[in-house]
Amino acid sequence: MNTPAERPSVLFVCVHNAGRSQMAAAFLTHLAGERVQVRSAGSAPASTVNPAVVEAMAEAGVDISAEVPKVLTTEAVQASDVVVTMGCGDTCPVFPGKRYLDWTLPDPAGQGGAAVRPIRDEIAERVRGLLAEIAPGSRA
Repeated sequence: MNTPAERPSVLFVCVHNAGRSQMAAAFLTHLAGERVQVRSAGSAPASTVNPAVVEAMAEAGVDISAEVPKVLTTEAVQASDVVVTMGCGDTCPVFPGKRYLDWTLPDPAGQGGAAVRPIRDEIAERVRGLLAEIAPGSRA
């Protein structure tokens, strides 16, 4: 078991922190448990998480109904080993020594469940791959 200081830390960032980054953070938390420290944030956070995203995640057995969008801070980036951006463009601060991944995914904003499900499934696959890299031996 890793100590808190040894746990890898991942920050998922999108513009509104209401869809993609919330789904990615929830999947990683669900799959990794305490083995990975997980954060999510947005460069221009919405007031609530997209209801279609909440519904799609519930269908996958992950409850994010209590989550709220959070603002991206320099401190969150500095405290993370891996920063995964999803369409936040140049608004994400870049620091030396951090691993950055850019996941190009459709934005679920304004979309219904039929459009959100494939995005959710793609995020779940990418999260499983990331988890296998940063915490080998996990039950992903």
